Amino acid sequence: MAMQIHVDIVSAEGAIHSGSATMLYAPGEMGEVGIAARHAPLITRLKPGDVRVEDAHGEMEHFYVSGGMLEVQPDVITVLADTAIRAENIDEAKALEAKRRAEDTLSGQTAQFEYAKAQVELAEAVAQLRAIEKLRKMRGS
Repeated sequence: MAMQIHVDIVSAEGAIHSGSATMLYAPGEMGEVGIAARHAPLITRLKPGDVRVEDAHGEMEHFYVSGGMLEVQPDVITVLADTAIRAENIDEAKALEAKRRAEDTLSGQTAQFEYAKAQVELAEAVAQLRAIEKLRKMRGS
């Protein structure tokens, strides 16, 4: 049996996930990271994307995070997310609408602040849609 580590995923709204895992994959600021039991201690920033938690049976649970921090300690991995949502709870229609609005704002930019805000909104919407797509592929639908 593979070694396990405890994983907590929390956001400002509260705890989203708490349980054992064999692996955790997260969208680190410099690229995707994979964390297993006995990983060296680590703290890194997260960008918007799909966090995947693999259990001892090889089952994968998907979560969307809008950014935050990942902390790895000897016995626990903590994802401190700005916003965290189970991938199956993401509203695809809202994500598509947010993507469209951000693209419209980017094409008709008027101020640097609005442009930067639209870029962030677009990145978050695209990350949510990718999380939905990965979940569909995993389920084969």
